Amino acid sequence: RRGHCRESLLGMASAPEALTSYFAYEVSGKVQRVFMRKCTKQEADKLGVTGWVQNTENKTVRGEACGPSDAISKFKKWLETEGAPKAVIEKAVFTDEKEVKKNPFTSFEIKKVRLPNGSFWA
Repeated sequence: RRGHCRESLLGMASAPEALTSYFAYEVSGKVQRVFMRKCTKQEADKLGVTGWVQNTENKTVRGEACGPSDAISKFKKWLETEGAPKAVIEKAVFTDEKEVKKNPFTSFEIKKVRLPNGSFWA
């Protein structure tokens, strides 16, 4: 489907730096069933950010991200203030913020939650 994610005006990432910024995040509000994961991946890919995103059983979206510090700043702002067009962001919490020498991710992916019975949810 097309048209679910708005185009961000935050711009593209610049060339990679020697150190890479990393953080974990959790976004709450109306963030499930509004294409938040899809739009988060689209924004990350556009900015050159790697990591992952997934729904939680608590009706939030959480993940980890890594990339050049300017791209990470733009990505955080997008998570806090924009998100998917139909999302209503109440709060974005960023944890474990640090600079790393090696990016632990090669791409940005949407993860599904594996339930105890082995099936996948969202």
